[in-house]
Amino acid sequence: MPDIVTLTINPAIDIFVNVERVEPTRKLRCSAPKRDPGGGGINVARVAYRLGSTVAAIYPTGGAIGKLLHRLVEREGIASLVTPSHVETRENFTAYEESTGEQYRFVLPGSRLHRAEWEAVLDKLSSLTDKPKFVVASGSVPPGVPEDFFARVARCANQLGAQSVIDTSGPALKAALAHGVSVIKPNLAELSDLMDVALDSEKACIAACRKLTSGSRAKIVALTLGEQGALLVTADKIFRSQPLAIKAVSTVGAGDSFLGGLVAALASGQSLEHAFRIAVAAGSAAVLSPGTELCREEDVQRLLPQVAISEVTHAPAETF
Repeated sequence: MPDIVTLTINPAIDIFVNVERVEPTRKLRCSAPKRDPGGGGINVARVAYRLGSTVAAIYPTGGAIGKLLHRLVEREGIASLVTPSHVETRENFTAYEESTGEQYRFVLPGSRLHRAEWEAVLDKLSSLTDKPKFVVASGSVPPGVPEDFFARVARCANQLGAQSVIDTSGPALKAALAHGVSVIKPNLAELSDLMDVALDSEKACIAACRKLTSGSRAKIVALTLGEQGALLVTADKIFRSQPLAIKAVSTVGAGDSFLGGLVAALASGQSLEHAFRIAVAAGSAAVLSPGTELCREEDVQRLLPQVAISEVTHAPAETF
């Protein structure tokens, strides 16, 4: 029985190459491509599995790229519960410019899904005979899928007796919160957009998170702040982490690694504070890896003692 089931409605193959310099017009000679299975939920599944969780991943696949995606996920030891799609699974492309150390990310949209196709994904979740502890729905919503798709996932999770974890943005996140979820993991820009207010201080960030938890829209808000660390807020607890002194190679996959670490730790029965510590270590470990690679378990364990977590005992009053 999997402890964690992830759902990815807009999966992808992530392609990564090195190139000396990105320039217009001329042919750019690239290194041999590295291909990884991608999409938010699939990435979370990969991280959670690396950290010891039993995991299953639900996602639609189509065409030759979809078959490759299925093989890549299964190669990592993750059980796949796939549903058919009439469209080719998408690809994303990341190029690392060796001369500057900059990365260029080209993210393709998913093709439009028919109603029967996205409903099949929900049916796959709702018909699980083994009940997971956590259901994680993460990533973007392709055309044809309704804005309340993630809210429907949360409803299915509740019916299974599982905790619902949602990592998306915009209208899809708003709809899920209107239903009520267990955990959300926005970054600063996503939370600012959600609350329609500038979050230019720690006080404002905490107030925004508290507004969500006190209104029963989310039990836990895990806010990633990039180079400024992270916050984890519940109705009665506030934890703050400081950034680690490490040199970032690539920020791709840091958010998914953070969430994978958090859910894996919670599923194993760790305390909320320790789960937050593991999440910070996993997110930090991800930036040590080039391209579209996620965190490695050995890096998470090495960084874990360096993670400093403090509890904020006096929450600021809401300012909006």
